[in-house]
Amino acid sequence: MTSSTHLLKGATLPSGAVADILVQDGRIMSAALGTSAPAGTTVVDAEGLVALPGLVDLHTHLREPGFEQSETVLTGTRAAAAGGFTAVFAMANTQPVADTAGVVEQVQALGRAAGYATVRPIGAVTVGLAGERLSEIGAMAQSRAGVRVFSDDGKCVHDSLLMRRALEYVKTFDGVIAQHAQDPRLTENAQMNEGALSSELGLKGWPAVAEESIIARDVLLAEHVGARLHICHLSTAGSVDVVRWAKARGVQVTAEATPHHLLLTEELIRSYDARYKVNPPLRRDEDVQALREGVADGTIDIIATDHAPHPRESKECEWDAAAFGMVGLESALPVVQTALVDTGLLDWAGVARVLSTAPARIGRLDDHSHSFEDGAPANITLVDPAASSSFALDRLHGRSTNTPYEGVTLSGSVRWTFHHGYPTLRDGVLAPAGDTAEGMR
Repeated sequence: MTSSTHLLKGATLPSGAVADILVQDGRIMSAALGTSAPAGTTVVDAEGLVALPGLVDLHTHLREPGFEQSETVLTGTRAAAAGGFTAVFAMANTQPVADTAGVVEQVQALGRAAGYATVRPIGAVTVGLAGERLSEIGAMAQSRAGVRVFSDDGKCVHDSLLMRRALEYVKTFDGVIAQHAQDPRLTENAQMNEGALSSELGLKGWPAVAEESIIARDVLLAEHVGARLHICHLSTAGSVDVVRWAKARGVQVTAEATPHHLLLTEELIRSYDARYKVNPPLRRDEDVQALREGVADGTIDIIATDHAPHPRESKECEWDAAAFGMVGLESALPVVQTALVDTGLLDWAGVARVLSTAPARIGRLDDHSHSFEDGAPANITLVDPAASSSFALDRLHGRSTNTPYEGVTLSGSVRWTFHHGYPTLRDGVLAPAGDTAEGMR
């Protein structure tokens, strides 16, 4: 399709400066006050709106192939666009598992056909996520998908020797292992955070040490090998301490927190509402505060959604039988504003760092793909920071509705999303599929 020209007039950049952003031929031509535009330009009144580099989610479950009843690449990237995301990294726990070049190339091709966001597949570390032998890591890295992030997320790479070999392998091409830190023996049949509340409710506990011990082991392995390690969905105060210690030693470790672990606590589980059942589980208020501080001081590098859609029947059932997981793409930015910006822990430059530039760097997206430099691809999110509303199910655009935020008042609203210059979200309304830029990266 033909490209379009837009002038985002009077937008506030993360630095606080006000600029007119000219988008033409899929790229940012200028970001300065007084920018003139050619005839035929669509002018977007961005006064009062914050312009962020397009958001990047390093941890998304798109479910396709194999679990299309929960989500597809198309529906998942529609949700991403509605939430301000222009790039998502798709986890490997599909069916078949994304453990071969063929599967990761299929996922990337589905993303290109959808056009709502750049889709970068994450390759499995082990064959079938079974934790027994390494997958085709090299073939996936050399494939057309160019995989650089590998994870068995949903399962922990618990074998120390296998984890070491994986780290050694990805080091050869600047890849990264993203670990789901969960000791399987310490969490058998676990249903919620282990503590006084789990005893009171009669639910099997998931101890903090099950996460912290794996992180401690893996940062030492990464240091020994000299490879990059990324910690998925860090959730405890002790985990923040371990990562902070490792970074002080110079270990190449990065970490993510989810929006829900920055806002919600285990107290919600008193309702036995399975919308709050997630892995790792919701923790204590002390853990939430430690995670917020970790994001603010840079110990936690990024915020990633762990968007985990499930069909209605997997959540509308008794707690023990319910699936783990929450959808999170549409609510991520409002939760971050509510938990971190409104509380003074992050400014908008910090939001751009944890939701865009840092995840793009960790995932090795193309240089400058998420910046406001002249000539950079026009991946832009416009958010209204003054908005505040009760989160409703009609804000969800994916196939599943298992959000924990229904009825919760959250700050901020994503108004526009530009993916390589094309508006996938226009003043709060998703663009029709035919108007998205098919074939864009």
